[in-house]
Amino acid sequence: MNCMYCQGKMESGNAPFHIDRKGYHLTLDRIPAWVCTQCGEVYFDEHEVEAIQEVLGALDQRTDKIAESA
Repeated sequence: MNCMYCQGKMESGNAPFHIDRKGYHLTLDRIPAWVCTQCGEVYFDEHEVEAIQEVLGALDQRTDKIAESA
């Protein structure tokens, strides 16, 4: 597989994921990913994207409950 930005070679590895959302900051340090050996671009497979979305959904529900009680 080649990187869509620089056409470099993609290798299986791990990459961090960071997001600032609805008043919270989420950092996941080591998510399985494809990483470009040339430019460092990261691609997550569908399974990892779905898992990240599940985590974000759970955090959204919890932060909504916290906001309601404030």
